[in-house]
Amino acid sequence: MPERRLKNWLESYLQYTKYSEAPEKFHFWAGVSAVAGALRRRVWIDQVYFQWTPNFYIVFVAPPGIVSKSTTAGIAMRLLKQVPDVRFGPDAVTWQALTDALAKSTEEVPGPDGLGHPMSCITISSSEFGTFMDPRDREMVDVMVSLWDGQLGTWEKVTKTQGSDLIVNPWINMNACTTPAWIAENFPKYMVGGGFTSRCVFVYAEEKRHLVAYPSRHVPTELKELEKDLVHDLEMISQLFGEYKLTPEALQYGEDWYAEHYADTRGHTEQDNQKAGYKARKQTHIHKLAIILAAARHTDLVIEKEDLEEAGRIITDLEAEMPKVFQLIGQSDSARFTEAVYGVVCKHNAVDRSVLVRELSRTLSSREIEEGIKTCMDAGMIRLINAQGRVLLVSEKYYNEQLTASQPQGASSVQASV
Repeated sequence: MPERRLKNWLESYLQYTKYSEAPEKFHFWAGVSAVAGALRRRVWIDQVYFQWTPNFYIVFVAPPGIVSKSTTAGIAMRLLKQVPDVRFGPDAVTWQALTDALAKSTEEVPGPDGLGHPMSCITISSSEFGTFMDPRDREMVDVMVSLWDGQLGTWEKVTKTQGSDLIVNPWINMNACTTPAWIAENFPKYMVGGGFTSRCVFVYAEEKRHLVAYPSRHVPTELKELEKDLVHDLEMISQLFGEYKLTPEALQYGEDWYAEHYADTRGHTEQDNQKAGYKARKQTHIHKLAIILAAARHTDLVIEKEDLEEAGRIITDLEAEMPKVFQLIGQSDSARFTEAVYGVVCKHNAVDRSVLVRELSRTLSSREIEEGIKTCMDAGMIRLINAQGRVLLVSEKYYNEQLTASQPQGASSVQASV
């Protein structure tokens, strides 16, 4: 096998994408999806009763037009498409079309043992999650849940009219893009934390990393050479085959982490239990990512302690933003409007109405914004003040803590109707 040109594929990919407006974590997880798509089911961690394989269901979540979600994912997928033998599935499918695509992807992969290893592997990249699948389509959801584990064996899906589809060692790697509003409107509350969502990695952002009006003015010419190196090394990654082994230090770390994680999940409230499915699969997410991190660095099929530590840290960091992804699910429309208005006011502490409307106009109508303002005022969450001729919306907490003591001479609370 030819030598790699890059020390760490993921780090080099982040260098390659640093002139993009999207946050670095979006590019990191797009890179993870690309490495996973290259590896396919050719590598695994064996646990006798089951195997961990490096596929992910990655969902990029952001308000519309903020961080160019589909463009971000598209950069990584464009590199992956240049790797031979990687199969892509359709980005808008029924479960029948999905299983058909898997069946057509079946191939015999020669291993170091000289034997052929059959597997059916596809990567799906969808610019709009809603075109890929309907969360209320129970059959489609059940298929995605069933296939996420990527376990060995023949998978069968029986249809009423066409008999059954038999797929050998199926494996799906998926990334898709959506908005918090779409999730709130389309995800049933019972799905949060269990079933399908617990098998997903949700990557959330609400702000650009930096403004880049014309990327071509900033991208250096040598980036083309880096792109060639990324494709070359991604092809080298795609040729890895075999079982990843954990070093003794990694095994000890994994056992200590598992005991601590289990102890941390006991005695939680009912609200915490809504996330029990995700917590139960966190260990799997971490080991999947550890394979990706190791493959990005070297050709040795070894997981070091550092790989598990880094994978755990990265997965845990995503959890801080998870409430922003799911907090609107199951709420009434009025509650959503109120939450949106209050969130903007708290972000600014004191904000002009025109600024508030501008920030919320992507997801709420004028009527919905006004309803949110009125509800917030009626609940004592915000108030209107006149500060030196400017009418501002201020959070009650900020008003009490800051403005009362330092309010300019002549400033007073405005008892105006919304």
